[in-house]
Amino acid sequence: MALGRGLGSLIPDKNQNTNNSNSSTVIKDEDRIQHLDPEKIKVNPWQPRSNFDREKLEELTESIKQHGIIQPLVVTKEYDGYQLIAGERRLRAAKNLGLKEVPVIVREATDKDKLELSIIENVQRHNLNPLEEAESYQRLLEEFGLSREDIAKQVSKSPSGISNYLRLLKLPIVIKEAILNNQISFSHAKVILSVTDKLEQIKIFKKIIKNDLTVRELENLSKKTTEKIKERQPQDPIVTSWEDKLSKNLGSKVKIEKKGEKGMIKINFFSHEELKNLLDKLEE
Repeated sequence: MALGRGLGSLIPDKNQNTNNSNSSTVIKDEDRIQHLDPEKIKVNPWQPRSNFDREKLEELTESIKQHGIIQPLVVTKEYDGYQLIAGERRLRAAKNLGLKEVPVIVREATDKDKLELSIIENVQRHNLNPLEEAESYQRLLEEFGLSREDIAKQVSKSPSGISNYLRLLKLPIVIKEAILNNQISFSHAKVILSVTDKLEQIKIFKKIIKNDLTVRELENLSKKTTEKIKERQPQDPIVTSWEDKLSKNLGSKVKIEKKGEKGMIKINFFSHEELKNLLDKLEE
């Protein structure tokens, strides 16, 4: 099963397997559309989507009422019936309408296939909330051992894009709930993640909600917050003693910024004369 091609790999192509002698389409038994009672189809336990927009579901229900189900559901055979792989919204709508049968294609699928295909279907249709998407990728990583590169290929994203989604799972619960409820966007969440302090993240989130901040306004706020956090961070006492010693020797405030074995020394001056005096001392 070519999962990377999405649902197209599950649903037969009308134009394939053509018999040249009579130009009729020959469809394999496994590709034939069957009709099943929707009550015999269990929902997919690997479905990554937890929120279903009621208004959109009602629109789909009305469309199916008028035109029927155009695209068949995809299911797999279970010992006591069938289990859904793709098409939960269509299944819900069919049950709401009390339909006695729905078109399906029966496929063999492992639990991993079910999760991957559910993610692919929802990602292709932009149905997943960013947090739902992140949780789905995390399951593929932890439960099935896929790499970020593997996942990226399946859903046509970059590995760094997958990493950005996974970072959402590190946010405080109150912020994750806001993402799930569409109170803040994925772009807002990424800016919040630029601040590593959890309490500051929550403060920024509250300001977003209170002031209805745009992403640009939030970026400016985040930058200021990061600078304040850096100022509050305790200095290495050895570095502080070096700063004091240099400040006394040069007669000007000195700041040492050290990262690992590297860093820089900043020396303040407020006039051309002070700069000249500093240069003279450094040449001594």
